[in-house]
Amino acid sequence: MLKPTRKLFQNLSKVLTLVFAFTIVVSCDNDNDAPTPPLTGDKVTFSLSAVGSSGVMGSAIFEKREDNTTIVTLDLSGTSSGGSHPSHIHFNTAAEGGDIAVSLTPVDGSTGMSETTISMLDDGTAITYDELIMFDGYINVHNSSNDLATLLAQGDIGENALTGNMTSYDLAAVSDPDIMGTATFYERANNETLVEISLMNDPSDSDRPIHIHENTAVEGGDIAITLSNVMNGWSKTNVASFDNGTAITYTELTNYDGYINVHASANDLATLVAQGDIGQNKLTSMSEEYPLSSVADPDISGTATFTKRMNGETLVTVMLENDPSDSDRPMHIHMNTAAEGGGIAVTLNSVMAGWSKTNVAMLDAGGDITYDELITYDGYINVHASADDLATLVAQGDIGQNKLTGESKAYTLGEKDVTGINGTFTVYERMNGESLGIVALNGTITGGSHPGHIHMNAAIETGGIAFTFNPVDGATGKSVNNIAMLDDGTAITYDELLNYNGYVNIHNSTADLGTIIAQGDIGANELTGTSMSYTLNEVDQPGTSGTITFMERKDGTTLSKIELMNTMITDSHPGHIHENSAAEGGDILFTFNNVDGSTGIAMTNIRMLDDGTSITYDDILSLNGYVNIHKSANDLATLVAQGDIGSNAN
Repeated sequence: MLKPTRKLFQNLSKVLTLVFAFTIVVSCDNDNDAPTPPLTGDKVTFSLSAVGSSGVMGSAIFEKREDNTTIVTLDLSGTSSGGSHPSHIHFNTAAEGGDIAVSLTPVDGSTGMSETTISMLDDGTAITYDELIMFDGYINVHNSSNDLATLLAQGDIGENALTGNMTSYDLAAVSDPDIMGTATFYERANNETLVEISLMNDPSDSDRPIHIHENTAVEGGDIAITLSNVMNGWSKTNVASFDNGTAITYTELTNYDGYINVHASANDLATLVAQGDIGQNKLTSMSEEYPLSSVADPDISGTATFTKRMNGETLVTVMLENDPSDSDRPMHIHMNTAAEGGGIAVTLNSVMAGWSKTNVAMLDAGGDITYDELITYDGYINVHASADDLATLVAQGDIGQNKLTGESKAYTLGEKDVTGINGTFTVYERMNGESLGIVALNGTITGGSHPGHIHMNAAIETGGIAFTFNPVDGATGKSVNNIAMLDDGTAITYDELLNYNGYVNIHNSTADLGTIIAQGDIGANELTGTSMSYTLNEVDQPGTSGTITFMERKDGTTLSKIELMNTMITDSHPGHIHENSAAEGGDILFTFNNVDGSTGIAMTNIRMLDDGTSITYDDILSLNGYVNIHKSANDLATLVAQGDIGSNAN
């Protein structure tokens, strides 16, 4: 057996020494590789939104380990294979910007994933999980290490995270009708506010100063908060305090008495591009529109729109069509209806070039008035020609409880004692159940003033005055009236007026009340249009014959009209309805008004028979009866006309 040589022994010793040393190193490394602390289960997720048109978005997941360190996992969609996207946690909000606080592992474009364990900031400051999830910061994901300026995704984290609570406000176009948008207020976890402005159709090179002001836009007010300029249609601002340093929370800002102005540019602050009320001044979806009818100028009319604010106040917007561009018209809300007239209750901003906007929170005399109270107010609006010509009204309209419901009823006012004058009496229902009554006549003459009344009963019966109209103006042929009660103080509603047993008389003048220029039945006495005619044949007076027509009224009673030919001017012919047929003969059931020999006509209202028994139109059409028209009261035996009616008619 060969003994090992010295050289061989020396080489073997070197090998054994290396093996031993390696064993010691490996053993030492294994001793220092302590187990990774397990996750506690605590986890918070923050959203990362795409920046611009990158299409990259996702989430940042913060998970707590038992040693109070944090695993931050970025999980993004929209990244491209092969890309590597540097990512960082920055100080402050994304809207404010800030330095890098923590460098994260770049996002692998192939997977969209990044994982980083964090126990300290980049400057060596220790930070726990609980501190990190409440950190004043945000995350940026960049395009590449060579293109850090291009952001793919971004999101606020920690105390800057958005809670999900948000409120949006409209920014209406001002100088440019195509540019408008929204202001959206987002609540942060720390109760600060992210204010995001978005303008549609804003040029790509825009750079527009923007501010939150005190009060409503129509009132105007000082700058309260300066927001970041709108650039290319976008602006983001973190709002934690007023410009004077006073803190303001999201809750306070969304209840603030303010509005937003977006200016054309830093060199043209006077030109507003967009504007909108915010906070307590935000407009709700509740509104009421009132027509403003033309008065002095038939071409100028419009609307008044009352819109409710969140604080219960009212934005009153008046728009006039065909109003000249240089107009400046004082305007007021008055007490009562326009037909009645009344003192000024609220002074509105003047109409200029067809427009006016006013915030209404109180009456001129003092005392608050809410939207709900204003839309039930007993009032009307007057728009005057100018400050120098208040007597001339350009437009006018009832508001509040006096608003018309759209329900109306028109009654014919026929020609009476004056040839060529006729018209209508139209009743319009108001929201409060009262009525606007308008008499409109054709053929009246400028300078005339014609008294008018609603009378009791049907016109053919006549009756006392129930309601007195404002006189009809001969120049316009109109009389406008609010009808809430009769002359004796009895209240009467629109529905009651439409069923009232009455008629209208319009007189020639106060000095000539005996001349009726127009007349018509209304309410219960309105004719339905249903009628039935019967022939009245010649009897003892050759050549005298005609018809009797029964016309149904709304209340079921009847207007009868006898029309005879060849009567004598000097005659007055009594007439009756008799029971049975003419061939049988029978007693008198009902007595007509006498037929006027000069016209051959007799009009009579039939409500009951001579014995007091009620009788309807339908009853007459089925009556077993006939009509006799006599020569005179002194010669009842001579019949000038006769005819069967009702069930006896052929």
